[in-house]
Amino acid sequence: MRHGWPTALRGPLLGLLAGVLAACSTTAIEPLLAPKAIIWDAWTTHVSSATATIDHSAWDRLLKTYLVRNREGVNRLAYGRVSAVDRQALDAYIARLAATPIARFNRDEQAAYWINLYNALTVKVILEYYPVASIRDIDLSPSPLSDGPWDRKLIKIGKHAVSLNDIEHRILRPIWLDPRIHYAVNCASIGCPNLQPDAFTAANAKTLLNQAAVEYINDPRGVRVLNNKLVLSKIYLWFAEDFGTTPDNIFAHLRRYARPELAQHIRQDTKIADYEYDWALNDAR
Repeated sequence: MRHGWPTALRGPLLGLLAGVLAACSTTAIEPLLAPKAIIWDAWTTHVSSATATIDHSAWDRLLKTYLVRNREGVNRLAYGRVSAVDRQALDAYIARLAATPIARFNRDEQAAYWINLYNALTVKVILEYYPVASIRDIDLSPSPLSDGPWDRKLIKIGKHAVSLNDIEHRILRPIWLDPRIHYAVNCASIGCPNLQPDAFTAANAKTLLNQAAVEYINDPRGVRVLNNKLVLSKIYLWFAEDFGTTPDNIFAHLRRYARPELAQHIRQDTKIADYEYDWALNDAR
């Protein structure tokens, strides 16, 4: 059951909320419910001159073993095939990251650390509850208005308990101010940008971020043309502020990574017909 309201109250209140949402435009309501980028000052400390690196080879091995790319270009993970030994290796990797004094590293090492930690924690949660049809069915969030695991404190780093939403919306987004972060963190869903086949490092992060942006924007999950109008991923609805303050800013971002034919459509078809997102699990059965 959900944490928060008593069961007797939760049903009527959620029913009332559903009625309100049904009466309102999705494009008006959903951005209001999306988490905002609000910086967590505890994680801003870094050492610019630091040269130490963090070992992400255990995460890289898991990706190389279980990530499957289908003909449509969607990266899926074979959750059902992950061995007990590899689950233990994943747990050990996450525990090692939790024990890492991350404030002593430079910004590039920190970015790779947080991206990999987010993705590894997401896979760990899926494995703990597998089989599931969607990550949203793993209802761990303490708020009665939230589903999924994103608000649950999943790990303790130093003296701080940290959730997936903390990593994405209180650390990565507000500290790095890079919209490509949305292509790097993976929510274990088909509609999400691909889980990359390599662990992020300070050395490869720029390449992987650009690669992830190109893959997503040129895939129908990110952008597709319908009746001479654009259908965009809800990522560009929920987090529009990260891509700019106007639709023109979003279009400029999309054109930067779009292949020529799609870029031409974006120049011509400057109206958004709809937004969509597929929450089905990115499972490779």
